Amino acid sequence: MGLARGGIVLAGETVPLYSASVHYWRLEREVWRSALLETQKLGVRLIDTYVPWGVHETPAGDMDFGEGDPRRDVAAFLQMVHELGLLAIVRPGPHINAELTFFGLPERIVWDPACQARSPENNPVMLPMVPVGFPVPSYASEAFLAEAEKWFALVGPRLAPFRYPDGPIVLCQVDNEAAFYFRDGPYDQDYRPEAIAHYRAFLREKYGTEEALSRAYGARAAPFDAVLPPVIFDAANADELTWHVDWIEFQERLVAMSLARMKAALARAGLSEIPMFHNMTMGYEATPLSAARIRRAVDLVGLDYYHRATPGERLLIERRTTELVTRSDGLDEPAFACEMAAGFPPFFFPIHDESDNRFNVMTALAYGLRGFNIYMAVERDRWIGAPIDRHGHPRPSSMFWAKLCSALQQVRFHELVRRVPVRIVNSALKRRLNRALHAFSPATPALFAVLGSGSDESCFEEDFGLGGVTVSETDAFVALFETALSARGIPFAHADADLADASLQAAHWIICPTADGIEPSLWARLKRAAAEGTRVTIGPRVPSRDDSLRPLDMPLDAAGFQVVQRVGPHPYFDPAAITALVADRVGELGLPSLPIAPPSVFATIHEDASARPRVLFLVNPTTDPHLATVRLDAAAVTDLFDQSRHETRENQVELGVPARSVRMLRIDLA
Repeated sequence: MGLARGGIVLAGETVPLYSASVHYWRLEREVWRSALLETQKLGVRLIDTYVPWGVHETPAGDMDFGEGDPRRDVAAFLQMVHELGLLAIVRPGPHINAELTFFGLPERIVWDPACQARSPENNPVMLPMVPVGFPVPSYASEAFLAEAEKWFALVGPRLAPFRYPDGPIVLCQVDNEAAFYFRDGPYDQDYRPEAIAHYRAFLREKYGTEEALSRAYGARAAPFDAVLPPVIFDAANADELTWHVDWIEFQERLVAMSLARMKAALARAGLSEIPMFHNMTMGYEATPLSAARIRRAVDLVGLDYYHRATPGERLLIERRTTELVTRSDGLDEPAFACEMAAGFPPFFFPIHDESDNRFNVMTALAYGLRGFNIYMAVERDRWIGAPIDRHGHPRPSSMFWAKLCSALQQVRFHELVRRVPVRIVNSALKRRLNRALHAFSPATPALFAVLGSGSDESCFEEDFGLGGVTVSETDAFVALFETALSARGIPFAHADADLADASLQAAHWIICPTADGIEPSLWARLKRAAAEGTRVTIGPRVPSRDDSLRPLDMPLDAAGFQVVQRVGPHPYFDPAAITALVADRVGELGLPSLPIAPPSVFATIHEDASARPRVLFLVNPTTDPHLATVRLDAAAVTDLFDQSRHETRENQVELGVPARSVRMLRIDLA
């Protein structure tokens, strides 16, 4: 058993990760079979379920695995999954959210001061969640982690007999959306004594000597066993930013360290042979979630998708998905959506109707997603709009999911690839600065990221003596290249700088914003790429600092790079110059392009192992229908949903694309 780009490998077969969520404890036991059978008819092979600690632990402190309430018999549920020929994904927490009160944790845990995260004032960190606000646990708390390990030691033996091939379990999730329980502002938490001790150990490991720490922190420095973290943003210049950036980097390490400990506990509890994964929440780039660090703690990192059908959210899906895909492809693992919205919780931001869900999943697939978990497949409390009701009866929306899964299987979509020779690098420093410079605390930075707000709308605008407004310049640099590349139909993808070796594979042109600081290892990777013939474009200046904004000892050698310089106020760069640069690169590198009109419709191509185009997506995020014209070297295309066939004329095909929709078409070669 193992992971591959197309899914999970079982007995030599790569099984695509098409799964659906069914929460056994929320359904009457007599409904389980009909709910599973209807879920199977959607075309999925995997059943996903949480195993909630707070549901199985009774108020008296005992464990109920079906002895008292038959709905809690997780073993019987997994046995039924197995008997139906399905596979299973289990998610035993400890945090699961699932719109449960206390996010699936026992009440005694969240109200235990020894388990609680702490604010700078040493107060519990409260989450104002419906129906009951509660103090969130700490990822540094020894008491909380020990309690979680006890839970795993109890639930693990219940799950272990159902590991594949003896049972259906093939994947296990470690915790859930570990973004500090949505109290993810950089100065919200965690100031527990254990967290401060871990912070000091992090600094000792990073700096090595107190002299090096003193050079970096100046007046903020102290002996390693006495240095304190920032509690509010108060940097007046670039040198003082280092203290804040380090604190934010430490929070990323704390989360990953806790997840690694949880994974080890699950392995000890009997799940050692099961690949383990974690899901990154919406707006994760503004939280203490680092895909690179978490990937070192677990086997697979996936994303959650709750997007609407709008032009702005199409762009968000493109950015999030292409970064996930380049990372996953480079690591030879599936680009997986751990939660793909099918409905929504009643207190979530407004998803207008089922067309949002359809647009959400189809657009993610258009940009390279290879697997998804339908969340939720079966209705339950605190959820609206699942394709199957809580009595196990299908709703009209179930037809969409069945048609989608059938289409994906027909073209063997998990084996296809979207060729993207252009990569835009997303730096860890930019992500950390966006958190540090967030101007609307205590409002969570992640909320602004989810809503698509950029640095101009959400961050302080000072340049801190760096020669420019770093975060806003980076946003403008990226956005102008995205616009110019999209206008010519050139496929591009975002790439995670922290996993550059994996994310930049097969790139012909790397575009890297390098406003003021860069990780030395990333700079070395760019230099190596340039030496091997890859074009590298940076801007607006050659950085003089590292990824913690510490001044570099020696100037960086930018020979072989093209530097796009800032020319004025916002948008900071000359759009015409960037458009011309893209045109030059197209001719020089022979970049593939997929011209399409009108420009408000977007197209992607997916190829087979022989580089033959097999699937075309057309994405229309606008509120108007469009007649799109696409240049395509093929005889015809066939819509994989309505089976309509459209022949090409002079290598062009005209296709109607309804408002707020995506079309998926098989390419029929001559």
